[in-house]
Amino acid sequence: MRSMNENYSIISEQVKLIRENVDYLCQQQDAQTILITSGESGTGKSTVSANLAVAYSQKGNRTLLIDADLRKPTQHYLFSQEMHVGLSNYIRRDISIESCVQQVILEDCEFSIITSGAIMSNPNDLLASSKMAAALQEVKQRYDVVIIDTPPVNVVSDALILAKNIDGVLLVVHADKTNKQSAKNAVKKLRLVNANIFGVVVNGTDMAEIIIKEKIDGEVHNT
Repeated sequence: MRSMNENYSIISEQVKLIRENVDYLCQQQDAQTILITSGESGTGKSTVSANLAVAYSQKGNRTLLIDADLRKPTQHYLFSQEMHVGLSNYIRRDISIESCVQQVILEDCEFSIITSGAIMSNPNDLLASSKMAAALQEVKQRYDVVIIDTPPVNVVSDALILAKNIDGVLLVVHADKTNKQSAKNAVKKLRLVNANIFGVVVNGTDMAEIIIKEKIDGEVHNT
């Protein structure tokens, strides 16, 4: 999947289709925060997060992208942003969440980003902290949409910790890399923490690189 830096392309149109499907669910459920995760590494979940943030900002929504992958962050790299003051710094230090916000300015849109910040040894504890919960409540007051990029659920528990306080979850799978059992395990783990799963984004398909399913069905559903 390529980055959305152009107004029209097959990829950009597919991402906008995802945005509209997610938008419908958000309106139905009064949702603002969207957590994006995967079962394993290599599915393109960070690129999906980035492109969805771009798509929302292109629509005129006040959009915030948070890189909550405190182990292997990538959003600062994708958008050429500094990562030295970010989410982990806010949680560990007495600074405001606003001081961690940077602006991404593209040709046809602009949105806010909070990078991961300094790499810490205890990301689980940081994400489970009361400061993280407070940050989520604060940003919901300032933005229309908050997109949160998180690590794979079958690898570490970080996304599961956050999912309990998030309005909706998108699970990214890869058509060539994700096996059925990995997808099933990811769904099971999310359901165990009562995550509100919006759907599955299928990356790496031939016809269109991203497809969204509003309901988890088929073999993934039959756990």
